Amino acid sequence: MQPLLQLKGIDKSFPGVKALSGAALSVYAGRVMALVGENGAGKSTMMKVLTGIYARDAGSLQWLGEETRFSGPKASQEAGIGIIHQELNLIPQLSIAENIFLGREFVNRFGRIEWKKMYAAADALLQRLNLRFNSHKLVGDLSIGDQQMVEIAKVLSFESKVIVMDEPTDALTDTETVSLFRVINELKAQGCGIVYISHRMKEIFEICDDVTVFRDGQFIAERTVESLSEESLIEMMVGRKLEDQYPRLDKAPGEVRLKVENLSGPGVENVSFTLRKGEILGIAGLMGAGRTELMKVLYGALPRTGGKVTLDGRDVQTRSPQQGLSNGIVYISEDRKRDGLVLGMSVKENMSLTALRYFSHAGGRLKHAEEVMAVSDFIRLFKVKTPSMEQPIGLLSGGNQQKVAIARGLMTRPNVLILDEPTRGVDVGAKKEIYQLINQFKEEGLSIILVSSEMPEVLGMSDRILVMHEGRLSGNFPIEQATQEALMAAAVGKQHSEELAHL
Repeated sequence: MQPLLQLKGIDKSFPGVKALSGAALSVYAGRVMALVGENGAGKSTMMKVLTGIYARDAGSLQWLGEETRFSGPKASQEAGIGIIHQELNLIPQLSIAENIFLGREFVNRFGRIEWKKMYAAADALLQRLNLRFNSHKLVGDLSIGDQQMVEIAKVLSFESKVIVMDEPTDALTDTETVSLFRVINELKAQGCGIVYISHRMKEIFEICDDVTVFRDGQFIAERTVESLSEESLIEMMVGRKLEDQYPRLDKAPGEVRLKVENLSGPGVENVSFTLRKGEILGIAGLMGAGRTELMKVLYGALPRTGGKVTLDGRDVQTRSPQQGLSNGIVYISEDRKRDGLVLGMSVKENMSLTALRYFSHAGGRLKHAEEVMAVSDFIRLFKVKTPSMEQPIGLLSGGNQQKVAIARGLMTRPNVLILDEPTRGVDVGAKKEIYQLINQFKEEGLSIILVSSEMPEVLGMSDRILVMHEGRLSGNFPIEQATQEALMAAAVGKQHSEELAHL
């Protein structure tokens, strides 16, 4: 089968780093090609070479059978290659039609915008995707899933023959994901070729026809999805067998460290639980159940309107994140780019930011040597892949960014570590390393709260699991009694009352 798009032998180097070496990718009409690999494997660099953001050092790019070199994103877009980025590129205050044709408005010979014609064209694109809303609607009034459909409509407005989707379901609900998959199947039927970049194995086996594997900037293999198992695909990605995906440490927890009684706040109502030394307490529930809100009220990022928190036998007030930190409670956000890291700052500055009081003289001057030593120790302990501690953190892979975010929390020497979606957007190899770090913290007696949307992760790592539903606790399961079915029943409101009385 002749590919619509074929890249072969692609090399790309930056000072001190060879990002791509002999990389290859083919995209076929009417098929979905998964592009997979660990963070840092070269997927993003390949997409930038494809669209002309980066000039390739070697190799060939054939588009519709002809050797091509795109001068930049505009040229590749106009040729028929569209990219839907992980962070949506829409203006909420404008209508759907205005977003779709932004910078390409329909104008008459007098330079006036032909609104009727433009809205009709936008409506036709929405109808092609079987969307029920019209193009007069403001983008800001749409759900994230519907906004993603607008991005697809925008790509189709360029008559795109190849569409790249980068982690398209990362912020979608299950219902929105189903809608996206329906649209992907319709685009396939219309002859589009799709590149699907994702860390979610289940989705790859559900929606993709073929898969290309990258590792360390190199092309490893192209296979049909039906010829692979999840285990064999992961093995190709990481270059080794992952014998134990969730290496839970069986060690009995110690005495109660944290006691929460009738905690209430925005999105949280009368929640009570305990947390022991050396315990991993999993928090499960559907999107919007109040898991993150509960953690933010506990930490002090959201106001507490009621309830009592006791830490090591003493009452604590957490009316701000600063109070949370000073009381030994650290929260690692699910959104590391917005809440967890300062992307323009270096690895060192990000890692030591909340622990500067430990590296400061009485007069406020920094003890630079001690700061550098502590950061070096954490980089070595966490196996952070970075050319130096002065590297801007925005240039690190997602897994390495997450390691720095966790290290920053640990630098404050906490008693309670809250990890909210710690492996979101992290590849399978880096996930394993993060799980091993969590086990190490548990071994050292740290009390850990693990919030996750991935049920296998919660089941695989926790000693005990609490389930949230509509801002309240609906289940409390010792790990021996926890099953996916039981957790899901509690998540939809079928309260596991037997255990709730003994929180």
